[in-house]
Amino acid sequence: MEFNLNKAIEILSGKLSGWLEALTAMLPNMVVALFVLIVAYIAARMFRMAVGRLMRKFAAKEAITSLFAALVYLVALGVGLIVALNVLHLEQTVASLLAGAGIIGLALGFAFQDIAANFISGVLLAFRKPIQVGDIIETKSFIGMVEKIDLRVTMLRTFQGLHVIIPNRDVFQTPVTNYTKTSDRRIDMEVGVSYAEDLREVKKIAIDAVSELPYLLSGREVNLHYKEFGDSSINFILMIWVHYPDEPGFLKARSDAIIAVKEAFDKNGITIPFPIRTMDFGIKGGKTLTEMNFHTDTRKVMKNGQSKDSQEMTG
Repeated sequence: MEFNLNKAIEILSGKLSGWLEALTAMLPNMVVALFVLIVAYIAARMFRMAVGRLMRKFAAKEAITSLFAALVYLVALGVGLIVALNVLHLEQTVASLLAGAGIIGLALGFAFQDIAANFISGVLLAFRKPIQVGDIIETKSFIGMVEKIDLRVTMLRTFQGLHVIIPNRDVFQTPVTNYTKTSDRRIDMEVGVSYAEDLREVKKIAIDAVSELPYLLSGREVNLHYKEFGDSSINFILMIWVHYPDEPGFLKARSDAIIAVKEAFDKNGITIPFPIRTMDFGIKGGKTLTEMNFHTDTRKVMKNGQSKDSQEMTG
């Protein structure tokens, strides 16, 4: 028993001695690794501050700035940790950490691909700035004012007072009409007049009517072009340019233009016809309602006449 105890003490002493020698041999590397971690920490903080200042020049959203600054900070710390582990000759540990991080990242990417797509789209929207808060846009059959743009969704308030939440991926990937970017808009009015009207006179009256509107753009000519021979009218397009960047103003301008044209046509006796339909009651076609009534009345008259004759003969 005493012999076994002495042997165990001897083995333990040898192990401790080996560990101490290894620790003594690694002491310079440990000092270097600690120095690398301190430098990495200081550099990461400096990078985070520099990236924050730089990002504020390109992205107005503080969330984007904080996100990129935090990513740079973590990447700098990660690089410092990998270098420190390599100094300590722990390459296997580094490989295991990188492999684990890759597997976790791949799994998270598949699990949250929709969230990631909206997130990346939000970041791209913050950099490219196709739309901003306060803009009036139309996308995904919704039109309204942008109230908020965050990293995942864009919020609209429609002119009916409804709040619409649209994923950033849809805003980034689908066509978006931004009515605020251009303040000049053209109103295209489709009107029809009777075939009996003088088309040159109609053109002059219509152009003069809308030319009196106060918000027409100077330097933009009012144009009228006849379009087609319709079923009951000759149709034309009246094109005017107005300076109204917001949609309610555009609607008001179009409404005023319609009123002006209608009043001018009424004043000059110009007819805006409505569609006319002719109903055919014949089995083989060709008989109108008037003809049907005429034949019906004729048959009634003939029948009544025959009845009178029969009564007279009987009497």
